[in-house]
Amino acid sequence: MCARCFRDEDSRKDRQPEFTQLDLEMSFVDMKDIQDLMEGMMKYIWKGLYDEDLATPFPHIAYRDAMERFGSDKPDMRYGLEFVKLTEVVKDAPYKIFQNILSQGGIVAGINLKADIAGTKIGRNEVDRYIAYAKKVGLGGLTWMRCVDGKLESNIVKYFTPEILEDIKSTMGAEEGDLLFIIAGPWKATYEGGGALRKKIAEDLSLVPEGVHQFFWMDECPMFEVDPVSGKYDSFHHPFVLPLNDLDDDYVASACFDLCLDGNELGSGSLRIHNADLQRAVFHKLGLDDERIEENFGFFVDALSYGAPPHGGIAIGIDRLCAILLGKETIREVIAFPKNKRASSLLDGSPSPVTDDKLEELQILSLAGDLDLGDIDVEDIE
Repeated sequence: MCARCFRDEDSRKDRQPEFTQLDLEMSFVDMKDIQDLMEGMMKYIWKGLYDEDLATPFPHIAYRDAMERFGSDKPDMRYGLEFVKLTEVVKDAPYKIFQNILSQGGIVAGINLKADIAGTKIGRNEVDRYIAYAKKVGLGGLTWMRCVDGKLESNIVKYFTPEILEDIKSTMGAEEGDLLFIIAGPWKATYEGGGALRKKIAEDLSLVPEGVHQFFWMDECPMFEVDPVSGKYDSFHHPFVLPLNDLDDDYVASACFDLCLDGNELGSGSLRIHNADLQRAVFHKLGLDDERIEENFGFFVDALSYGAPPHGGIAIGIDRLCAILLGKETIREVIAFPKNKRASSLLDGSPSPVTDDKLEELQILSLAGDLDLGDIDVEDIE
């Protein structure tokens, strides 16, 4: 089914509040059935666009692996710059910043900018700019070391023993002239910030190859996210995804997967819960009591109890796919009536005000006041 959709989200380069979605809902399928169908469709599209055969099946990468290697759950894997785990390497380093982070369950990881990539392009001034950028994207800071005359040098090497410095050098595969960037902090926030830094470096050094595309599946997603302070459970995607193991296990995997292309998520797919008791147990895990479940989801749980087939599906954003394949910076360039950041179409002035008579007839209260959403400068498009 191809549908016009509305979503209550901020406008960005890769999303709009109004967009076109290709939605597949299927019964009696497993994850491979859905993925095979999508790969076949992409292969057909590719042949029509480029007269080339698209290689299938697409590669897979697990969520945790994607985060720890690339700092993203939709990584651009067309270039290197992979993170290397350093938590065990530096756990005994007499560097208070690292020790404070590790004592709170945080991680340390590094990325090696090889001399033939960075070379003289990243000098001391550029390092300072990347440190400032790292703080901007949520990292507490950025530690650096450079391999000179066979040893690691920086303003902090005095806080590390020669043995640990040699272990860092070996683990990171550092060679003469290489520049090491080291990040540290809570697992998710640190890798996400590191992913933004990795992307910035790749763009600055022109490492993203032109005319090269990479499809892949990101899978093995967790079922829940746990707030480290309150311990409260939340859904990683949504509460209707089928869990793949017992809900009381330390880690609960889910039958959820994303189709990604060139560092962008095209769409999410999953197998869904079709058992009423299991659905109710997931709601309980998320902190909902029976009264709240009945109030908000009673109709749905009742429907499952009558016997729903095993089912699943996936939905991809057609506008986003077109923008990527056409090399456009924003999906506004492939949408007939793009919206600006206030969700207003400058071409036709929509949404337009509704008269008081019509609002009264529909028993709707408007809180917009005298705001004219169409009276916005062109600069507001971005």
